[in-house]
Amino acid sequence: MFDVLSLAFCASCPKLKVLRTTLVILSFVSLSHPAEASVALSDSLRHTSSIAVDDSVGVTADTCAVADTAATVRQACEKVRYKNDTRLDRVVYTCAPLILNGLLMRSESKRFRGLRNDYIPRFDRRLDNYTQYLPAAVMLGLKLGGVKGRSSWGRMLASHAMSVALMAGIVNALKYSAQVERPDGTDLRSFPSGHTATAFMTATMLNKEYGYRSPWIGIGAYSVAAATGLMRMANNKHWLSDVMTGAGVGIVATEMGYYLTDLIFKQRGLNKATTEETFEEKYRPSFIGLNFLINEPLGKYPDGKGSHVKVSRGCTSAVEGAYFFNPYVGVGGRFSVTRTSVIVDGVKAEDNVFDTWKVGGGAYFSYPLTSRWLLGSKLLASSVFYPNIQLTDELIDSRHGMGLGTGLSLMFRARQHYSVRFLVDYNLQPYRALGKHTCFHSLELGSSFVVSF
Repeated sequence: MFDVLSLAFCASCPKLKVLRTTLVILSFVSLSHPAEASVALSDSLRHTSSIAVDDSVGVTADTCAVADTAATVRQACEKVRYKNDTRLDRVVYTCAPLILNGLLMRSESKRFRGLRNDYIPRFDRRLDNYTQYLPAAVMLGLKLGGVKGRSSWGRMLASHAMSVALMAGIVNALKYSAQVERPDGTDLRSFPSGHTATAFMTATMLNKEYGYRSPWIGIGAYSVAAATGLMRMANNKHWLSDVMTGAGVGIVATEMGYYLTDLIFKQRGLNKATTEETFEEKYRPSFIGLNFLINEPLGKYPDGKGSHVKVSRGCTSAVEGAYFFNPYVGVGGRFSVTRTSVIVDGVKAEDNVFDTWKVGGGAYFSYPLTSRWLLGSKLLASSVFYPNIQLTDELIDSRHGMGLGTGLSLMFRARQHYSVRFLVDYNLQPYRALGKHTCFHSLELGSSFVVSF
């Protein structure tokens, strides 16, 4: 190959010179993606050799050779935009954000629990005891109904037995070593959430066995798992950090269980090979997801009685989604609830809750940095609602108003239909007290776990 390359670059024949740029491009492509570029290089060198041997080829034929090679270059370069993950990549990309966010949110978990205590303090449902097993029930129903999945009965049961053993071992080891008290104070085995780990384990099982048939099978399974985790918090049984970490543990245990089974069974009982996920750089990044943010109010505000009111750091939970018409522009909206406490002249009053409800919509923007990383922004107009609050010596009535919001996001496509967004949002909204023309500013930082579609 290098002899022909030398001939192409050293010969004085003008027909050989026209291929130099093409060969350089293909050579660099082959360094990072040799399998994809080998065919293109072979075709290019074949054209080059034929030109070197038969100098009687006309200019038209030479031009056609260059055009064919250029088309092959484009195909090879298109393939560079795709990347197949290893099993370790999939585990790290999917679970690391959940577990890391769970650990980072431990110091903020009480703030998010405050939202539950404000709006659903008496919530007590046992549905989460059953929804954790719902994806497994669906999977067994499909199997009993004769719908062929990834694995045979024996291979599937072996994978699930290993996954359950690993999940139970990890969860119980953490529960008895961390000794975290539950929000309701019943025991010291809150971290991590076993119900959530089970739900995400069964969701991953269903997705592995039947997810190749439709992406909505995986989306539905993980939606049920997420609902299970949210109900555990609503039932006052777990902190937010417990649920996030439990979700990561459930997915890790299942991936490890299937990996060990694949090592033992190899190709026996494998009905459908694992479908490799590919990531195209220019796609429409439509999404819907859950946001968990730390809210940092900016500045102090007069209360009309000579004192200055400041709002403490708080938390924001939100549901956000957008539909993109192309890879760059879309429309969407967000519903959020923010909880903070009021600080009057430097004294924090825990019972004086400063809540904000916002619902709004607007334009969303995205720019693909690579096939996996996307830079985004937004510009939203929102309707803002403040519930009434009772301060020490006065009652501030509820109030409506209009606000604006913007922000930056960095989205990582962990899987083809699952992404993690890192957010920095800025909010401008009317001041809490009536008759005040001062605007209220706040900054929000956090992450979002989204379903891409």
